Amino acid sequence: MTSSTSPPSSPDPVFDPFDPEWATNPFPLYADLRQRAPVHRNALGFWVFARHADCLALLRDRRTSADDDHIDRERLSAEFRSGPIADDLEAAAVRDMRPFLFRDPPDHTRLRGLVSKAFTPKVVESLRARTQQIVDELLDAAFEADRVDLLESFAYPLPVRIICDMLGVPVADQDGFKSWSTSLARGLDPEFLLTDEAIKDRDDAVMQFARYFFELLAERRRSLGDDLLSRLVEVEDDGGVLSEGELLSTCILLLVAGHETTVNLISGGTLALLHHPDQLERFRIDPAVNRSGVEEMLRYVSPVQLTGRAVIEDIEIAGVTLRPGDFAMLLIGSGNHDADQFSDPERFDVGRTPNNHLGFGFGIHHCLGAPLARMETQVALTSLVRRAPDLAVTVDEPTYKTNVVLRGMESLPVAMRG
Repeated sequence: MTSSTSPPSSPDPVFDPFDPEWATNPFPLYADLRQRAPVHRNALGFWVFARHADCLALLRDRRTSADDDHIDRERLSAEFRSGPIADDLEAAAVRDMRPFLFRDPPDHTRLRGLVSKAFTPKVVESLRARTQQIVDELLDAAFEADRVDLLESFAYPLPVRIICDMLGVPVADQDGFKSWSTSLARGLDPEFLLTDEAIKDRDDAVMQFARYFFELLAERRRSLGDDLLSRLVEVEDDGGVLSEGELLSTCILLLVAGHETTVNLISGGTLALLHHPDQLERFRIDPAVNRSGVEEMLRYVSPVQLTGRAVIEDIEIAGVTLRPGDFAMLLIGSGNHDADQFSDPERFDVGRTPNNHLGFGFGIHHCLGAPLARMETQVALTSLVRRAPDLAVTVDEPTYKTNVVLRGMESLPVAMRG
C-alpha cells in the first residue's frame, strides 16, 4: 500500500468520490483535504469531514443517525436522490431487510443485543485453536503451489470458514458465497456512485442470500444445532423478537461483515509488512508487538475508508452548523492518518502506542466483530511471516477494487519462497 503525502495535482481540495484515485490511493488526497478543506459541503450536497477529531465527535454524537431515512434528499444533487422504484417489489423487500448496522435504537439495541454474546472476547478466544488449524492448512496448500494469489488462497478463505463455522453454514456451500458477497460489498458504496448494474447485482445478492438463509433457517427450526443460527431461531420462537426480515438481514450481515473487512485487513496488512521490511522483521521476532501490529494495520490500511451519518438535531461542529436532514460523510481513513492525532502518521510502526484509530468505528455502531477480526489477523499474519520468511509480492503494484467504502485489492500475487 502507498501512503505518500505528496499533494495531488488538482487545485480543488474536495472529496470527489467519482475520481478513481479515491479508491486506489486516497491517502495523498486525504492529506491535501485535511490541510486545505477538512470540513466542506461537497458539490453533491453533503458535508465532508476529514479530521480524526471531527469524525470521532460525530460518530459518538447521539444527534446523528445511521438510518438514511433521516436524510433530506432535496438538499443533495440529483444523483444522490435516486432510490428504488416504488413498484419494484424486490427492491422494496431489500429495503425492508436493512441490517441493524443501518438502524437506530431501539431496533439497533434489540437486534445487536441478540448476537453480541457470540462475539465477546472470551468466545472469540475459544476460536483461536480452530483458526490456527485453518491457517496451517491454507499455508500448507500455498507452499505446495509456491506462487499464489494470497488473497484468494489465504486472506479470503480464513474468515469465511470461521464465520460459517459460527453460523453453522455447511462447508459445501461456502464457495458459492463469494460472488454474492463481492456484489454486496460493492453495494455498500453510496448509491449515487453505483451503476444500475451494480445496484441490481447488490439487490440480487441480497435476495440470493435471503433465499439461502430462508431454507437453512427452516432446517434449523426442524432440528436445532449448536450454532448461532439455531440460537437466533430459538429467540424467535421464544417470543417473536425477530421478524422474518430481521432474521434474514441479521444472518446476511453476520456472514458478509464477518469476513469482508477482515479479508482486506489480512491482505492489506501483509502488503504493509512487505513494504516495510524492518517492521516485518520486528513483527516476526517480537511477540510483544503482535497485537499492536494489528492495530497499526487497522490504522494504516483502514479497510473501511468512510461511513455516513444523517443529522437529526442541530449540531455545531468545526465552525459549521449541521441541520436536521443534512448528511455527513466521515472519512475515517483520513482521520487515521491525521497528524493531530498520530505522530508521524505516514510511518508504519507495528509498536505504535497509543493508537486511537477509527478502524472499527466508534459509539453504538462500533464494529461488533472487532474481537474476531483482531484474533484472525493476529493468527494469520504471525503464522505467515514466520513460516514464509522470504515471501515476496510478484507484481509492482496490486490492483485495487473500485469500492470507496471497503477498500481492498483485487488480488495479491506472491511467491511463498521469494
